[in-house]
Amino acid sequence: ADAPGKMDLAYGLVWLLTVLLEGISGQGVYAPPTVRIVHSGLACNIEEERYSERVYTIREGETLELTCLVTGHPRPQIRWTKTAGSASDRFQDSSVFNETLRITNIQRHQGGRYYCKAENGLGSPAIKSIRVDVYYLDDPIVTVHQSIGEAKEQFYYERTVFLRCVANSNPPVRYSWRRGQEVLLQGSDKGVEIYEPFFTQGETKILKLKNLRPQDYANYSCIASVRSVCNIPDKMVSFRLSNKTASPSIKLLVDDPIVVNPGEAITLVCVTTGGEPVPTLTWLRSVGALPGKMVLNGGTLTIPAIASDDAGTYSCIANNNVGNPAKKSTNIIVRALKKGRFWITPDPYHKDDNIQIGREVKISCQVEAVPSEELTFSWFKNGRPLRSSERMVITQTDPDVSPGTTNLDIIDLKFTDFGTYTCVASLKGGGISDISIDVNISSSTVPPNLTVPQEKSPLVTREGDIIELQCQVTGKPKPIILWSRADKEISMPDGSMQMESYDGILRIVNVSREMTGTYRCQTSQYNGFNVKPREALVQLIVQYPPAVEPAFLEIRQGQGRSITMSCRVLRAYPTRVLTYEWRLGNKLLRTGQFDAHDSTEYIVSSLSRDSYGIYNCNIINEAGAGRCSFLVTGKAYAPEFYYDTYSPLWQNRPQVYSYSLQWTQMNPDAVDRILAYRLGIRQAGQQRWWEQEITVNGNIQKGELITYNLTELIKPEAYEVRLTPITRFGEGDSTIRVIKYSAPVNPHLREFHCGFEDGNICLFAQDDTDNFDWTKQSTATRDTKYTPNTGPNADRSGSKEGFYMYIETSRPRLEGEKARLLSPVFSIAPKNPYGVTNTAYCFSFYYHMYGQHIGSLNVYLRLKGQTTIENPVWSSSGNKGQHWNQARVNIHPTTSFQLIFEGIRGPGIEGDIAIDDVSIVEGECMKPDQPANNLRAGAVGTLAHIWLFPVIILMSVLSHQR
Repeated sequence: ADAPGKMDLAYGLVWLLTVLLEGISGQGVYAPPTVRIVHSGLACNIEEERYSERVYTIREGETLELTCLVTGHPRPQIRWTKTAGSASDRFQDSSVFNETLRITNIQRHQGGRYYCKAENGLGSPAIKSIRVDVYYLDDPIVTVHQSIGEAKEQFYYERTVFLRCVANSNPPVRYSWRRGQEVLLQGSDKGVEIYEPFFTQGETKILKLKNLRPQDYANYSCIASVRSVCNIPDKMVSFRLSNKTASPSIKLLVDDPIVVNPGEAITLVCVTTGGEPVPTLTWLRSVGALPGKMVLNGGTLTIPAIASDDAGTYSCIANNNVGNPAKKSTNIIVRALKKGRFWITPDPYHKDDNIQIGREVKISCQVEAVPSEELTFSWFKNGRPLRSSERMVITQTDPDVSPGTTNLDIIDLKFTDFGTYTCVASLKGGGISDISIDVNISSSTVPPNLTVPQEKSPLVTREGDIIELQCQVTGKPKPIILWSRADKEISMPDGSMQMESYDGILRIVNVSREMTGTYRCQTSQYNGFNVKPREALVQLIVQYPPAVEPAFLEIRQGQGRSITMSCRVLRAYPTRVLTYEWRLGNKLLRTGQFDAHDSTEYIVSSLSRDSYGIYNCNIINEAGAGRCSFLVTGKAYAPEFYYDTYSPLWQNRPQVYSYSLQWTQMNPDAVDRILAYRLGIRQAGQQRWWEQEITVNGNIQKGELITYNLTELIKPEAYEVRLTPITRFGEGDSTIRVIKYSAPVNPHLREFHCGFEDGNICLFAQDDTDNFDWTKQSTATRDTKYTPNTGPNADRSGSKEGFYMYIETSRPRLEGEKARLLSPVFSIAPKNPYGVTNTAYCFSFYYHMYGQHIGSLNVYLRLKGQTTIENPVWSSSGNKGQHWNQARVNIHPTTSFQLIFEGIRGPGIEGDIAIDDVSIVEGECMKPDQPANNLRAGAVGTLAHIWLFPVIILMSVLSHQR
């Protein structure tokens, strides 16, 4: 950045620093938050409801923009939240931390109550709400029904027909019916009855045609209307009723059920067999959505390469809004065989889990089969087929008890029965691979046993490690092992209540302290013996380093002062042999061991430049160390910009503006005295900062408001301002804010000028109580279809590009209609006890009244507190020629005031009236130029400056400067 002197030369910045002190309590300008909600103006309507809630209505699809305007110091934090509306609509599961809440393309479910909450730590948070009502109108739907009890589908003579019209809307919809072009009303035709069913609460309108007549066969239209609220147009739907009108009927050209193998393509065909109008066909699935790979062509649904997940009931539905929809369904079954398992059951009549010669043994085999009725089992011994006999009894379990299960009972086991038994599961339809399960029966076939190796319990590990819990399984065959928690009813590491293991080992990755406890390993009946489960216990101990607080703490303190740092143990395992060490950087300060206390302290009795830095306290056990970190610094806290300055922006020349920058210092007594501030400024979007140092004399008090005037800012640029406090320690924390240019209203000068060139027309506003609005216009941008022989050809200065305000009197404007333009509210300063008390103001403007149909132009003065009383100060009527005229009026307001321009439309379209270059200057007009019908404001008073309203209390400026 350039030197400060160069900056002054380049920009001509004149920096004035004053200090304003408020209050005696030391709090100064600190204030709790206040809040109000403003909107962008896209609302259809805004109304107050129940004194506390504002209702904002907006059309669906528009952009909702709400802004939360806050005051308070320090600058409050803003948060938008929402209630009501859809329970699932939660601002994308977060709140909006921004002044402006913007929702583009707003939908109906986003209506509800929106809250703006502002808090700055002082007092209670400020909360305001506004209820957003989203208006919409969906396309209406007409459905047709016969009278109850009619058997035939055709609508013959002497049948009663009901036409029902329904449309979703907000606000409630109004319905009207037409037959052809004829509007149908209740009572206008004896054969027609129009009514709303009691239970529908106005949601529908029914047209009842009693005993159909030939003239009732016609085209019917239902018009749904919300009375053009939010400019929502009416919507219409038509239905042609004839003697062929009939409800739909359909037929499925497929079997039910359809049994297919995986990978095959399947086509479902649905055809209409009746219905007028022609029904539309839709396919649905009973559970879940239709497969993504499906191909839909009218009533034909094709699923290529079907999978087990595609199985289920598929329905074809035909609808033509006549009668009830027709529905036909079919069930798709996809063949499958999976999960083959077995178990061995010793003789149930003896209390012995072992297989013994001369006793019974049963082998059970189970699979999951679809469809279950196609499942068949075959048994083999040593590869040779087995048939059921007196000693080898083959049975299939009742599907309701244990589906997909077959049993082989060996009665009176003999030595020759030893061997390998195989059960083979298959589906009758073929196309699916068989499942084959081998079971070995021999003298070595013994029930399982579980043991835990001595060194495997208890197991000690550290948090974050990988650990394997082991149970040794003996026996043949070896069953599946189930792992679970034995000490408490909580889930296993994978989230399930049980985990399976085929080798008896449970492997846990990234062990955490919550996994400390007792684990149970247990035999499963599957792939083993169907006997009482064997089980064993394994204890797991997870060591973890100490958890401490604070993990990090920043301590700010000035030189020569003392600080105390404390580090506390929250939990650790093992808790014994805890040691600690204090370090500043790499320098060891102190070590020790914990006794009965759970914390350790370190004191710096007098801070010096060398004792600033990062202090670490490490608390150590066998598993590792926990660390408390303390950043000890002499950095000053950030300044807090004051945003509630009344009218901080002013201007005294056309191209530049000035800004009153104000701030307080956060915790000024926490560190050494602030010697200066480094002020940086740059145009928004630029990279380069221009910097200036502001010297501070004496101590800054808490709540003290510091003012620094920025001048020579280029209009209408915005600027970033950065403020950094400086102590003998060095730079403190910076704060950045943006300064934006706004309408030029000047509290420091004694005049106001407006040529309507700015986008916000100098804060002039349209009156809500008039018939139409004033329009901002320039000759260069006006419509080519403008009315000739009226209105100006240029602005008051003669520029075709310059702007002025005018009233457009073309159609649909009517004679006598009024357009009113309100000035900003100006406020006068308190009376000067030593000065003159009779200050007047010269109010002047230029007007253009050309055309044969010119009406009137009136100007009124409205004083504060007299919202209904307006004093006329100037008036003129009729054609004044094709040129601008100046009006000058002396006014003498005694309090805050507004000026009102009122244009009244004359008898025709050639009656445009324009105004330009409005000014208010302190002192009487040099050459009064008042028409004969001019009226003066009768009040006399004193004022020092013109200010925008509302006015805050003047702050006393101390005689000394900083």
